[in-house]
Amino acid sequence: MQAKNNAPQVNIQRPCYAMASTDGQNADITMYGQIVETQPIDWWTDEPIPGQYIIESEFLNDLAQIEGCSQITIRMDSLGGDAGVSILIHNRLRELAAKGKNLVCIVDGVAMSGGSLIMCACDTVKVNPSSLVMIHKCWSHVWGNYNADELRKAADANDAWDKSQVSIYKRKTGMSETVLLHMMADTTYMTGKEAVEKGFANELLDDAEPVAISASADRHTIFAKGHALRLPGVKLPDSIPLAKATAPAAAANTPAAPAAQSNEGGQSTMANNANPATVTPAAENPQAAVDAAVSAERNRLAEIDSVANLFDPALVQEAKYGETACDARELAFRAAKAAAAQGHEFLRNLAADNAASGAQNVEAVPGASASGSPESLPDAKGNVPKTQAERMAAADAAVGELLDDDKK
Repeated sequence: MQAKNNAPQVNIQRPCYAMASTDGQNADITMYGQIVETQPIDWWTDEPIPGQYIIESEFLNDLAQIEGCSQITIRMDSLGGDAGVSILIHNRLRELAAKGKNLVCIVDGVAMSGGSLIMCACDTVKVNPSSLVMIHKCWSHVWGNYNADELRKAADANDAWDKSQVSIYKRKTGMSETVLLHMMADTTYMTGKEAVEKGFANELLDDAEPVAISASADRHTIFAKGHALRLPGVKLPDSIPLAKATAPAAAANTPAAPAAQSNEGGQSTMANNANPATVTPAAENPQAAVDAAVSAERNRLAEIDSVANLFDPALVQEAKYGETACDARELAFRAAKAAAAQGHEFLRNLAADNAASGAQNVEAVPGASASGSPESLPDAKGNVPKTQAERMAAADAAVGELLDDDKK
């Protein structure tokens, strides 16, 4: 079936996003997930890693099916992901805008990192008061051994990525490159109201229902709009409230629902579409929450920098920006554990080398006791004397033989 203008209807359903158009003129894109180049694969099992992924090839192929629509609305709830893919999607959307397409982005939950880049491709951005928009400088993983020149090249590459992102934010906001770079260096979180004030968004949806945003116990997963989104390499600020399970008694008179998983150890899947009440409301004062988050993150990094020269640079890098980011106290604890493990490993290797060498079986003087005395020397008949009298007799016999030899 086709619409009146002969444009085909589209209804594409992916695990974490959808594209749909019923009349060939108006299209809706729901982007709820992490932006990646390819499906992540478990290195050990070679199996796809479960998660909500917006995959580059799938998204661009699907986008081609609705690019004939004159109105495209994107509903956003994404932590971002791959910078290159995010910039590519941004540029493709800007191509559609240049052809006269009207692009609108509604931030249902969060638009962070690469998500904010895609958001800024739209000439009209609408945000909820409790939405979160986050911008930051690009991150890259550096493994192996490098000299200073090679590290400078890596830093230069990061600078280039940052300049690319700045150009996107500058077009949208009109802010200067210097201001934007400072905001990115600080990893700036903005509520919906602040995003509008700074030009990242155009309209505040005052009549929208509040978005419940919360964090897992390990602060590496954010819950928004009933979705759990994992932040690779990012630790959420302490100002975002922890997710809490709904009390079992609340559902006493309702059909049984699956029990919420414990958030102990940070392994929490507290929120889902069927049970959105499993997250706590966001802070009542979003601006204060953002200010507190920025201040807390600055203090954490400053404390780590103050002791960074005492520890392995790899540990410091992981503490600041890794999957298990932590504060200075935890960094010191990890360094102590690493040193202790290294010491134990050295002692084990030393003992193993000593045992393998056979040194324990080598006597100080061949044919003598450990004390070097002649007590273990055999007599003329080949018997080894054991008692003091036997040893004396053996000694007398040996002396006698020497004297007889001299007389001869």
